Amino acid sequence: MTGDTEITYADAAGLAARIRRRDVSAREVVQAHLDRIERVGPQVNAIVTLDPEGAAAAAAAADERLARGAEVGVLHGLPIAFKDTHLTRGMRTTQGSPLYADTVPDEDELLVQRIEAAGAIRIGKTNVPEFAAGSHTFNPVFGVTRNPYDLGRSAGGSSGGAAAALAAGLQPLADGSDMGGSLRNPASFCNVVGLRPTPGRVPSYPAWNPWDTLTVPGPMARTVADAALLLSVMAGPDPRCPVSLEAPGATFRELPARDLTGLRVAWTPDLGGRVPVDPGVRAVLEPQVEVFRQLGCRVAEDCPDLDGADDVFRTLRAHHFDAALGAVLDASRDALKPSLVWNIEQGRRLTGADLARATAERARLHLRAVEFFARYDVLLAPVSQVAPFDAELEYPAVVDGQPQHTYIDWMRSAYFVSVLGVPALSVPAGFTPEGLPVGLQIVGPPRADLAVLQVGAAYEAATRHGRRRPVLPGEIVT
Repeated sequence: MTGDTEITYADAAGLAARIRRRDVSAREVVQAHLDRIERVGPQVNAIVTLDPEGAAAAAAAADERLARGAEVGVLHGLPIAFKDTHLTRGMRTTQGSPLYADTVPDEDELLVQRIEAAGAIRIGKTNVPEFAAGSHTFNPVFGVTRNPYDLGRSAGGSSGGAAAALAAGLQPLADGSDMGGSLRNPASFCNVVGLRPTPGRVPSYPAWNPWDTLTVPGPMARTVADAALLLSVMAGPDPRCPVSLEAPGATFRELPARDLTGLRVAWTPDLGGRVPVDPGVRAVLEPQVEVFRQLGCRVAEDCPDLDGADDVFRTLRAHHFDAALGAVLDASRDALKPSLVWNIEQGRRLTGADLARATAERARLHLRAVEFFARYDVLLAPVSQVAPFDAELEYPAVVDGQPQHTYIDWMRSAYFVSVLGVPALSVPAGFTPEGLPVGLQIVGPPRADLAVLQVGAAYEAATRHGRRRPVLPGEIVT
């Protein structure tokens, strides 16, 4: 690796502490990341809007604040590029659509406000699929985001730009959002950490449907501790979000080590036989179960009853897309990708009875999950059913010999969990023989976000899979 990686691959918590001690300046940290973005960023195409002048000015102001002895936040001086679906005042938010390519919001989204209030320095925006639809990041505005571990492969999505930027050392922390795996799949593909929190843990504002609990914002990082640090800033109640949880974000500021002796662990390689999983992914994950046994856990192969989860997710997702983007379809059908048109039209075919059925079934699924987690502390499962696939494809057409007919079929291992209303963590779990990352999904009971993070941190410390960095063309391994 080259010289700048001492800063750009540093853990976020440690780097922020160094800035507060004035061992290194915010100017130096921001400039190191800007230099790396200039040198390797175009290969990955993760950060698609960049404001180097604004970032440099903000870094100078951050250093001056420290010099005055002013109080600073826990992310003081750390650079961050926000997901291009999250509103950023004065910086374009394109949604990955040519219809919004020049849209510059006049307000910041709540999570942007919170992260910047904690001292983070905005450097730009990360790439997304068109309207965040699909778990492969490409769009007609900025093109394809590529996986730093293999530039011919997908970085996942919809938070694919965020995950790739973390893996490539372009930023130390990243925000994301997750409906059907949009945090977890790219984390798995890019060998980083992504947490889908309990709905309401991170409030959303503004939101067209503030009661929505299927889509949640969440943190991404290269370590579990750094993800917890970012969650501590993002989390906490807001009266404008009616589903927000009362627990303060500071709950997650520290991540105490946890002894896993006696932890009740369920493991399912295929969600109880409900999803196909490529043999290469299974081959990576199955040995990881033994790590939990070595850590003192009691492990059994088991899975909650997920019957009905597919219909629930597809129904609620289609309704969401119709409600959020139906007017866009009517006005600009030809400007939308075919899979997005299909999903919106699926929503238009729904009846009130369809929505009532899905809502009632989701309630039953949640209760089954609660009952399951009375017997187990965590559930282990694949994050994604495949390893990173060819970046020129929209989605994998076949998984373990089974055809995937739509752009969301192959995401079931993530979206079956989404409908349960529980926290789920993607943590690096190893690599295929081709060097492609695979993530392990650690799922916990409702509101057990801290426990899930602690289990993930213990597993991370035992394996250190996340410490394996990509080597981009032109870089030298040292």
